[in-house]
Amino acid sequence: MLNDKDRIFRNLYGLEDWGLEGARARGAWDGTKAIIEKGRDWIVNEMKASGLRGRGGAGFPTGLKWSFMPKENDGRPHYLVVNADESEPGTCKDREIMRHDPHLLVEGCLLASFAMGAHACYIYVRGEFIRERERLQAAVDQAYEANLVGKNNVHGWPFDIYVHHGAGAYICGEETALLESLEGKKGQPRLKPPFPANMGLYGCPTTVNNVESIAVAPDILRRGAAWFAAIGRPNNVGTKLFCISGHVEQPCNVEEAMGITFRELVDIHCGGIRGGWDNLLAVIPGGASVPLLPAEQCNDLFMDFDTLRNLKSGLGTAAVIVMDKSTDVIAAIARLSYFYKHESCGQCTPCREGTGWMWRVMTRMIEGRAQKREIGMLLEVTTQVEGHTICALGDAAAWPIQGLIRHFKPEIERRIDDFARNADKDRVAEPAVMAAAE
Repeated sequence: MLNDKDRIFRNLYGLEDWGLEGARARGAWDGTKAIIEKGRDWIVNEMKASGLRGRGGAGFPTGLKWSFMPKENDGRPHYLVVNADESEPGTCKDREIMRHDPHLLVEGCLLASFAMGAHACYIYVRGEFIRERERLQAAVDQAYEANLVGKNNVHGWPFDIYVHHGAGAYICGEETALLESLEGKKGQPRLKPPFPANMGLYGCPTTVNNVESIAVAPDILRRGAAWFAAIGRPNNVGTKLFCISGHVEQPCNVEEAMGITFRELVDIHCGGIRGGWDNLLAVIPGGASVPLLPAEQCNDLFMDFDTLRNLKSGLGTAAVIVMDKSTDVIAAIARLSYFYKHESCGQCTPCREGTGWMWRVMTRMIEGRAQKREIGMLLEVTTQVEGHTICALGDAAAWPIQGLIRHFKPEIERRIDDFARNADKDRVAEPAVMAAAE
């Protein structure tokens, strides 16, 4: 478990003052100028040494990502863009940061921007987040008023920060689609290369980071990389916000050490599985886009990037969706299939056509109105969508179905058999019913 002294998000539940005064009382904006005076290289190297992996889902090393930004300025401005378009089903961590601890994010934006030679930062907020945007904007206004940011701020690095409100499209959570939307265009992913570090926002060097990744940076730089790297498990270090929902006694958001076991996470913070541990059916460990895991793989499951990848799933955004034995698991995955069909931007043919086809097959499989050979056909289609699109939405649509077939194929077959058996009974009974009517 994570010790209270190691927590970064000390106002995660909004029990204290969210504003500048409260943030300073919890340690924010302490020694920020001294950190900047250590220089860009020191900050980037410290972030590398901390072992922080991006909290947006991919788990790419944050310090390494920052180092990709050009060291020399070729005349183009550099930008930091913060991805606050938190639209992954089951994920609700970034909104708590913006509502209850926004100054951690604002300070993190300043430090990260300085490390990458950026004088401007854009925070792209999900369209449905109205109160979160208002709270974040208020925190930015407080920072300007206190001269913590701005052209001639007390830290000596001219810096402006802008809060941009999206329009509610899931696809804009993909970094290049987000950049397109910021530029006023239709939110569709770009082909890569060129990568944003070379050709990003307005054609300039840009780094796109998740809210949580940026918000933890000030504490890492204040307390030291060694402190952060000592928490968690090898190659999976630091603290992590987990969003636990579904069939647990007390759904919650909690900050814990990376690599905590699933059982500890649920028993300690959520009061256990609804109906007891033996009632667990399956878990989606990292948001709706990762494959589910059956109960038998969750007994000693470490919640980190590498463990879950080895089980052909993923930590993703650490949105843990728990399903007990009352769940119709086929219907649950079919619901996710509809979500990805609805949110596909339609730019890539495999995704545009494949997501609709997969959803239609899944709807028939809920009732068993399918043939067993279609299971293999459905799996084949997922492999034709996966890896054949510009962005990862095609993968996100394919993986939940692959996980369902991998672990619950017998349930799909049983439902098909039951439907066929009942259909045969109806065909036998129909002549008898008509004869009785005559």
